[in-house]
Order: sequence, then structure tokens, then C-alpha cells
Amino acid sequence: MRNQPRQASFPQFQHLLLAFVLLLAGFGGARAEAPAPQPPALLLAETTTGKLDPAPYWISEKLDGVRAIWDGRQLRFRSGKRVPAPAWFTAALPPQALDGELWIARNRFEQVSGIVRTQQPIDADWKQVRYMIFELPNAPGSFTERIARLRAIVAQSHVPWLQAVEQFRVRDQTALKQHLDRVVQAGGEGLMLHLAAAPYRTGRQDVLLKFKPWQDAEATVVGYTPGKGKYAGQTGALQLRMPSGQTFRIGAGLSDALRRNPPPIGSRVTYRYQALTQDGVPRFARYLRVRVDD
Repeated sequence: MRNQPRQASFPQFQHLLLAFVLLLAGFGGARAEAPAPQPPALLLAETTTGKLDPAPYWISEKLDGVRAIWDGRQLRFRSGKRVPAPAWFTAALPPQALDGELWIARNRFEQVSGIVRTQQPIDADWKQVRYMIFELPNAPGSFTERIARLRAIVAQSHVPWLQAVEQFRVRDQTALKQHLDRVVQAGGEGLMLHLAAAPYRTGRQDVLLKFKPWQDAEATVVGYTPGKGKYAGQTGALQLRMPSGQTFRIGAGLSDALRRNPPPIGSRVTYRYQALTQDGVPRFARYLRVRVDD
């Protein structure tokens, strides 16, 4: 008699079925990803040359910090990702939605950027950081009315690291230009002009203008130029490609540390310049920083 194939017992069948289900679950889990955070809708500034009547605007200094949005419960970057701030820093913030900059001082962007992006926050570092508020997202009324409410919220909070950005008015272009010159000579970036009568809006709007003696732009690192003289063996300049496809070089603004360890190929950097040449190349370009997508 031929040997008959053995039939799997019922318990064995159960084990096989369970293993198959777990295997499928594992594949499903491997594919499952947490949804990417959604960038919050924010008001973004246009650029002005200052050739306008500044009287209808509130003026403030443009702070070179890291923009952060408090929704009443969590502090987030512009990207929507959570800012890894210490619990004590956010626990004291009011339930009101706030928009502002995490800031230390002029010319300290690299330092504050490193502090607020460190996943394990260091209390001693964060004690240098201030949350400078310039807007109340989705609040009713004109910007003038929102300024008054913003100042009251900050005053009532009694939180040393929560501060309102100073807002002031000027009468004419001459006064505006004089104030810009003072800010820039002191190491500041420039000025912001916010239309006093404007309701809260989102997106890039001309109710908010930035006024600087130079322009900022971004480009991609595509190569390096060898250094000469005291920079021999280091990076002399970055070779950059603009979104238009035009390429150019930047050496100004590179620190000794960056010349030894330049931004990697493919990274995006921010630079400033005065104007474009007839060939579309930035004139008097100067490196600012690596662009960080939070």
C-alpha cells in the first residue's frame, strides 16, 4: 500500500495560520508611516525698496532667528515639526496662539539654530533663548488692535523669555531710511513694515514688507574651488547653482571652519547680494548659512 501524505493536525494548522497573519501584519507595519506634519498657514512678507509712504505701517526690526508658532499647546517650526524645547520653556506659555522668532541676539543665528534643533534640549542653552512675538494668528481686528492685545498677553504672562517685538511708527521715507541705517550699523538685518489697518491674513501678502539694504536668495552647492595662499588645502569658494540654472561662486562670508568642512554637495545655502548683473549673476554675493528644512 502506498504511503498516504500526512495531514496537518488542527493545532498545527492554527500555528501556521497565526504565523501567516503575523507575517502580513509585519509587512503592513513596515509600510505604515506616520503622516508628515503639515506646515501651518502663516503670513509671509513681500520685499520693498522703501520707496513708499511708511506712515500707514508699524515698523519693527527684522530679527535673524528661527520662526516658531505656538498653537496654545505645542511649539512648532514653519514646517509643522515640533520644536524640541524643554518642558519648562513651553509650560509657561499662554493658551493663546502666537507667532514669533526664537532669538538670542543679533548675529547669533547659527547658535540659536543649533540650540532649538537639538533633539535633547540643554537647559543652559535654552535659558539664552527668547521667544519674540510679532503676531497673533487668526486673531480678529486690525494689526494695531492685535499689537495691543499681544502686548497685554505678554505682560500678563510674567514669562521672562516671552517678549513682544518692539513696534513703532515713522513719518516719512527719510525717517525710515535713517532707522534702517541705525539697525544695520548695529548688526541688524533690516526692518519689517506691517500695514496697521490689515486684518490677519496668510500667504505672501503686501500688507507685510521686509526692507533691507540687500536681498537674500538660495542656491544649491554643486562643487568647490580650491583655496590659495592661507586657504591652501581648504575650500576657496563654493560653486552654486541658482534655480534658473545659472552658476556662480561665493567665497565671501565663509568662516575658517566652513572652509575646512564646507556644506556638502546638494545642500542648499542662503546668500545675500545687492543686485543681479546683466548676465543674471548676483553682485557682491556673500554666504549666510545652510538652509535647514525643519
